[in-house]
Amino acid sequence: METSKTVSDGEYVQAKQELSKALANKIRYLQTLATAIDNKDDRLVYQLIDGDRYSEQIIKARHGSADTDNEKLVSDIAAKLSQYLSTNLLAFLAETYPFFYFEQIDLGKFQFYFGNWWDRRLFGELDVIKVKFNFDDIEYEKLRRAFELDGQSKRLNSDKISMLSSQADQLQALIDSQAQRDEEKEKTRLQLKKSAQEKVMPWEASKAKEAKQQLINQLSNLTEQDEKAQDAYRLIKDNEKKVLELSKEDTLIGYEKQSIIAKFGSFDAFEACCESLYRDYIADLIATNGRMNTNE
Repeated sequence: METSKTVSDGEYVQAKQELSKALANKIRYLQTLATAIDNKDDRLVYQLIDGDRYSEQIIKARHGSADTDNEKLVSDIAAKLSQYLSTNLLAFLAETYPFFYFEQIDLGKFQFYFGNWWDRRLFGELDVIKVKFNFDDIEYEKLRRAFELDGQSKRLNSDKISMLSSQADQLQALIDSQAQRDEEKEKTRLQLKKSAQEKVMPWEASKAKEAKQQLINQLSNLTEQDEKAQDAYRLIKDNEKKVLELSKEDTLIGYEKQSIIAKFGSFDAFEACCESLYRDYIADLIATNGRMNTNE
């Protein structure tokens, strides 16, 4: 009969030492993080919670000293970390992107608008932990496209407004031609009546039938135009409303473009700044000794 193998004294001691070492490592990590927060050293906090990114973008090292296992220890308090880190970050963003206005919607969670004017656009959310803008794809694409159309001397909605205006002209022409259609319908009905009263020789029956069908088709077409004309007033009003909305959007995007040009000079420069936001912010924390500390 086999007996169960017992752990030797040596193995027990080794396991105890390894566990103690692992726990000490985690305690040291948390103590370092707590001290960084006590000292308001946001730069070190960012390095501790995302060592890989810090090494890659700040130290420019392929293989950094990231402690990914220990970083998971604070994953359940990410919202609290985000709330703490937001103070300095929002101050930096207010200087760098003066046209973005941030609104807190939950603990450590912020969304931002473009501009402080009426009907400003909700432009996305801010990821405080990653120091990154999560732009609304649709709204961002509108702005990007508007800059692209500058080369064609067009605004974002120029083509749509032109199309709607052309439709409105066609609808108005349909309304204005009502009297002419009424006259044509009366003539067509008289021709149909006359055709019905005429005696047709057998060899002319096919030709007469074809002529009658043409008159019926013409009358049907005129009646269809009448129905469209009856709905034209509503459609014109709808088009006017759409044109107004599109024009207003073009105006707002115009404000956005002016804001970006005033601060960055071009949309490309704005995009480049957004791309390097993490690096720029960490550099600012280093240069200002943590921002908050310099203001105390």
